[in-house]
Amino acid sequence: MQSPVKPVLLALCLSTPLLAGCAVGPDYITPDFGTPARWSSDRGQPAPTLKLAQWWRNLGDPLLDQLMGEAVADNLDVAAAKARIREARATQRQAAGALFPTVSGTGSATETRSAGSATNGIAIAPSTTSQFQAGFDSSWELDLFGANRRAVEAAAYGVDAAEDDLRATLLTLIGDVASNYIDARAYQARVALARRTAASQRETAALTERKQNAGSASAVDTAKAAALAASTEATIPTYEASYQQAVHRLGVLLGRDPTALSQRLSRSLPIPSPRLPLPKGVPADVLVMRPDVRKAERQLAQFTAKIGQATAALYPDVSLTGTVSTSALKLGDLGKSSTIGWSIGPSVSLPIFNGGKLQAAVEVAEAQRDEYHVAWRSAVLSALEDVENAIVNLGQERIRIRSLTESARRYGEAAKLSRSLYQTGSSTFLDVLDAERSQFTAEDSLLASRATLAKNYVALAKALGGGWTGPIDSSVPEVVDNGTGPHLARAVAPR
Repeated sequence: MQSPVKPVLLALCLSTPLLAGCAVGPDYITPDFGTPARWSSDRGQPAPTLKLAQWWRNLGDPLLDQLMGEAVADNLDVAAAKARIREARATQRQAAGALFPTVSGTGSATETRSAGSATNGIAIAPSTTSQFQAGFDSSWELDLFGANRRAVEAAAYGVDAAEDDLRATLLTLIGDVASNYIDARAYQARVALARRTAASQRETAALTERKQNAGSASAVDTAKAAALAASTEATIPTYEASYQQAVHRLGVLLGRDPTALSQRLSRSLPIPSPRLPLPKGVPADVLVMRPDVRKAERQLAQFTAKIGQATAALYPDVSLTGTVSTSALKLGDLGKSSTIGWSIGPSVSLPIFNGGKLQAAVEVAEAQRDEYHVAWRSAVLSALEDVENAIVNLGQERIRIRSLTESARRYGEAAKLSRSLYQTGSSTFLDVLDAERSQFTAEDSLLASRATLAKNYVALAKALGGGWTGPIDSSVPEVVDNGTGPHLARAVAPR
């Protein structure tokens, strides 16, 4: 007589290859956003090819180049992003494990001892009986409707999102290092300008005092000259504080003590001046180059796969289970002179009534997918906005800096001329005072504009997706544990 299990197993074996590729829920298709053909500043001209590799080298500062490499190696946000990649990869392997059978072994040993007794004058000696058992249990979920495969798919997209998250972290890091370095050099230059100007104004105050002693100037003029010099000197502590803050931020960005870079940055260097223009490519490039946009798209794919994972719970769950066991009175007889038993068969779980909980789970997954679809669209729009704003800011600052350069030059000439005329008595002190004040304001504004121009260049490179293009090893853990095998637990003292 044929075993009733065999037809079932045969049917499953025949149907499994057909259903191995079966899955429920929507299949992910990369959405099309429909970006503009060119940036607003192109004005119908052919778009140049996007070139962002190591864009910070266009700032022409070797020390900044060194700091970039050190920041990528030691920044703590980058280390955390690497850990998230390892977590995502482990989650993927964990999800993939559900596609394979599970096998577990069991074993037991029992010893039964009976005390001696006497019945009807017959003595029964004490006896000891031993029994040994060993076996294997196995189970395999056939995943006929693709719940586990959808979980693996979602985890794979999660790995992609984690890797793009690392690239987004690096992009932000590189931009922050460049911006704070520019700030540090700008405040150094503004401190030096304030000191030079204050020294010149002190000379003017001394000249005025001599003229007062000679009777050709008033005490009011002398007081105003000294006040102007003091007013200029009052800007120095503010600029010094801002310089120190930029240096401290750079130290932390490099994963070090805030004062770690104080010595390296103590020698003044010019404000970095970028080589312009920066080739911008076309708007569609941001979909590929911006890691935050790529991350948003991968998260959309991940939560699309989770809809299928939730939908599969509405369908039957079929598993194969099997058990093999053996028992013997002696340990050496296991598997030989022993009893052997086995069982194998399918197990079917069919949802009949659950109060709508499973269908609600599908709707939750669909709503989450919609959230990430909106988040992806928002990321694209924000990226396009960032680029357009950076283009406008950079272009307008270039115009502004030309005017400020002319203003600083003219005020410098006026201050020099008015000081000479004042010494010969051909000009009033008010002319000198106004010229020196205007000269300092114009030159200080010019330095600030040069820093803003460089930072707008950084902002444009970031907006276009210019980040770290070199390899990044995320496989090395931040903390290496030792002695994790079995050992005596250490008592933890209460706080």
